[in-house]
Amino acid sequence: MHKSPPELASDIGSITASPPQEHNAHPAYRPDIDGLRAVAILSVVLFHAFPSKLRGGFVGVDIFFVISGFLISTIIFRSLQRGDFSFTEFYAHRIKRIFPALILVLAACYAFGWFALLPDEYKQLGKHMAAGAGFVQNFVIWKEAGYFDTASELKPLMHLWSLAIEEQFYLLYPVLIWGAWRMGLNVLTVVILLGLLSFGLNVGGIEKEAIKTFFLPQTRFWELLAGSVLAYVQLYKPAPFAAWLKRSLFHPLVFRQPPAAQRREAVLNNLLSGFGLFLIVLAVFGLHKGKLFPGWWALFPVLGACLLILAGPQAWVNRKILANRLMVFVGLISYPLYLWHWPILAFARIMESETPSRTIRMAAVVLSFVLAWLTYRLVERPIRFGRNTWVKTATLCVLMSVVGYVGYNAFMRDGLEFRYRQLTERNAQFIWVAENNQNEECKTSFPEFAKTGYCAKSKASGPTILLLGDSHANHLYPGMAAVTNSTVESVLNFGEGACLPFFDVASFQKGGQDPCADRMNRSLKVAEDTKSTRIIVVSSRGPLYLYGKGFGEIADEQSHDRALASTNNPSVSDFREVFKTGMRSTMERLTKKDKRVVFVLDVPELGFDPRSCVDIRPLRLTTRQIRQPCAVSRKDFDARNHEYREIVFSVLRDYPTVKIFDAAAELCDDKWCWAMKDGNMLYRDDDHLSVQGSEYIARTLSKLIDPAHK
Repeated sequence: MHKSPPELASDIGSITASPPQEHNAHPAYRPDIDGLRAVAILSVVLFHAFPSKLRGGFVGVDIFFVISGFLISTIIFRSLQRGDFSFTEFYAHRIKRIFPALILVLAACYAFGWFALLPDEYKQLGKHMAAGAGFVQNFVIWKEAGYFDTASELKPLMHLWSLAIEEQFYLLYPVLIWGAWRMGLNVLTVVILLGLLSFGLNVGGIEKEAIKTFFLPQTRFWELLAGSVLAYVQLYKPAPFAAWLKRSLFHPLVFRQPPAAQRREAVLNNLLSGFGLFLIVLAVFGLHKGKLFPGWWALFPVLGACLLILAGPQAWVNRKILANRLMVFVGLISYPLYLWHWPILAFARIMESETPSRTIRMAAVVLSFVLAWLTYRLVERPIRFGRNTWVKTATLCVLMSVVGYVGYNAFMRDGLEFRYRQLTERNAQFIWVAENNQNEECKTSFPEFAKTGYCAKSKASGPTILLLGDSHANHLYPGMAAVTNSTVESVLNFGEGACLPFFDVASFQKGGQDPCADRMNRSLKVAEDTKSTRIIVVSSRGPLYLYGKGFGEIADEQSHDRALASTNNPSVSDFREVFKTGMRSTMERLTKKDKRVVFVLDVPELGFDPRSCVDIRPLRLTTRQIRQPCAVSRKDFDARNHEYREIVFSVLRDYPTVKIFDAAAELCDDKWCWAMKDGNMLYRDDDHLSVQGSEYIARTLSKLIDPAHK
């Protein structure tokens, strides 16, 4: 049965009468919206479990944002119109909707992590539990993001960033709309202006600060506000909007023979829903992590979701596909499914110390569905739809506070090391203490560098050896300090993580800002001007800067995406050219100052977690043997480093006084580049030396610096 034209989109805004004891109006149930939730959650789950198969599945989060903005705005707008909007009732409903499943998942992660995680991992879990309970996880993840951040696959509560953004919206948006309504402002105008402002911040920030733009609420609120605009139009201007759509779509310029008037509503709805589904499919299969997102690309899933909601439940796509019983079922459990699936996948990744097998990932998805259904039936529904009392809401708030405190306690107590004392001791080979990055001796001697990444000095005397570079210079420091301890040499370590140690070269995360050029210029200037310094050791993770990507299993981690630029010639976009020019300029200046320069050819990148080489895991999913051999193939190493080494040698041919130290020669043979030698773990992660590895390399490096040194 077709509706008359003025009722085109009224399905979207139809409101049921609220129960007598409640004030706020609530939308009539639309099974197709639950089906749209299913599209969103299935996209996200499949992307997380099989990222190579569904590269753009992350846009499911954007679809959720639109749905949330639409439904929440429908409640607020209609309740304000009726004059009975209640903040207390609004937030009580949000608490009963969100808190029960979240408390359960946080508590379950804490309990499972007690047995499965090492202290440093448990410490981070506790931090994220507190952030998740306080709905500030997006800010925490943003602050953590960077070159030295733990891979997202190893953070069981990483996904709570999106829930935090929704909750921040729920806190601010009702107050703002209520205030605009009371002042007599046009609410639609206010919402549109806020949405345009948020979208402008998103587009303006994505090129320079991609990670910040991805995680912060002000650059994501426009997606929820898109749903808000849709809700307002459908509630207050359905007839004029429907008429405008028909005039536009069935104009003679579009249709030579427009359909009959009685069929136009159905045709319009079907076109809207079909095009909306097309946009979402295009985003899910066409986008990938290499795109700067959200930015303009987010319009695809956002507009697609808006069009599907706008089309109404009678459109063919909505009626036959979205309102299908299976899709509705998935939509009903979509919230607990979102909460469960990522921790299960992340714990599997942690326990395996590598990407789990396809079988394990499939089992994780199945388990996520089972737990989501049980959570929905046994926890979510009874609390959400049971008797409405303030005691229930207060209890949930107390429980959430307790869970947050328990997590914070684990964080403050360094992951509760007493759980596994033996494992803590065996894990010590992977620990990098803060004193290897900074110490008081250096900060006192060079206070202007006290707040930089690295400032460590081995002795009180004037530095004779200066380590200069990124973290691949820093990881040489403990070894050099140890082997020179009984000599007259004093080692100074300057630098900044993920910063190429060349004059006038900007090095930054793609989509981020440059923290490097000024800091490295100042460090290099100290190297030039410090009279006591005779030897300058320059070291960095060279291939990373040439190719802008990580290596091996973490090659796709966005935190390792680097970009180079010349501050003297910003128009040069070729990283190789920037590298060569910066290196040549640096060698020129340092050698002219009569300094002995040692250029370190980088250690091999492993491309895997060296923890997979030793049996330190409290729990494992499989009984397979530990990684053998604990090494990266020489073939892969040579392929990664071939161009890097050619560039280095081509530059240093013009500077014969510069000595070359090949760190890889100490770790590689004809077939393998080893992470372990003689039972000693030489790496602490996929590309940084451990303290043992630092001492191992330093013994040979010190002989090159001072041949008399034994």
